[in-house]
Amino acid sequence: MLACSVQAPGLSMAQGDTLISVDYEIFGKVQGVFFRKHTQAEGKKLGLVGWVQNTDRGTVQGQLQGPTSKVRHMQEWLKTKGSPKSHIDRANFKNEKTISKLDYSDFQIVK
Repeated sequence: MLACSVQAPGLSMAQGDTLISVDYEIFGKVQGVFFRKHTQAEGKKLGLVGWVQNTDRGTVQGQLQGPTSKVRHMQEWLKTKGSPKSHIDRANFKNEKTISKLDYSDFQIVK
């Protein structure tokens, strides 16, 4: 029987994948192009939790939490894909750390 890929917050991952948390900031044409909405959708699709918001510097920032492999996939998406009308100049990732449980229950757009 296959393990279900949906995890409740605070549960360890069935595949033994370490949970990590990482902050991000995305630079380029990332505001007014539905970047936050697409980021939230991609995060949810991967089963990640965290948040995304616009900054007053014209960037998008947030935090990702989940299994390392899924967070890596999302980091690559943030660096190279984004929303269809966005243009990403660069992506900064910082404060990466291993966590014992998820701090969030969902992937939120913060206003």
